[in-house]
Amino acid sequence: MKKILLMAALAPVALAPVTALAQTGAATVEPLIPAAGAILDVSAEGRTTRVPDVATIRAGVVSQGATAAAALSDNAQRMARVLAAVKRAGIADRDIQTATVQLQPQYRYGDNVPPAITGYQATNTISVRFRDVAKSGSVLDALVAQGANQIDGPNLSIDKPDAALDEARTDAIQRARARAELYAKAAGLRVARIVSISENGADAGGPQPPIMFRASAMRSDAMEKTSIAPGERDVTVNVSVRFLLN
Repeated sequence: MKKILLMAALAPVALAPVTALAQTGAATVEPLIPAAGAILDVSAEGRTTRVPDVATIRAGVVSQGATAAAALSDNAQRMARVLAAVKRAGIADRDIQTATVQLQPQYRYGDNVPPAITGYQATNTISVRFRDVAKSGSVLDALVAQGANQIDGPNLSIDKPDAALDEARTDAIQRARARAELYAKAAGLRVARIVSISENGADAGGPQPPIMFRASAMRSDAMEKTSIAPGERDVTVNVSVRFLLN
């Protein structure tokens, strides 16, 4: 709910003399709330849209082995093939980062007996950033073909949101001004000027909840290829603007 406050102006605030100002000649410092007129506080949200241009996924390999060494060895071999597939797809080294490496014992549980280790599970996961969202689906298929059996994502986001944020800021001020004009007209006043502006928050179209992608260790060549539709993301900025009406 938008918060709008209209109130009569307060009495002027007495200002203490400043020696430096006295030395350089006559100067005035205007109080935040003027002596004459009315103050109107308006909250507004500015909005624009962008097509996400970055996709981030987490791809990994989970291996089982009778011993810790066997699980790690199998995992390392399969992960090497996954990394090679990522680099063949043209992904730069700066966009590939190890996310997790885990080795965990697997237990068998029974009644009235201590848990018994039955083997080990090794997991190695990397985070991959795609700067060409259109290619991310085909890369996902390639990763699965090379042994990746754990995939989360993709998360879609905007790589450089500054220009979009500035558009949203401009829209927010325009909306606040239009609303101030409306209230001033209804009150028989006019908008004299803006007294202050504060930005209360911005959403730059950051990562959204991941699109669910389930990878199967057995993937047929006859299956449909994975496609990723980026859609659009809202970029928003919230501002509070104080207007002087008279």
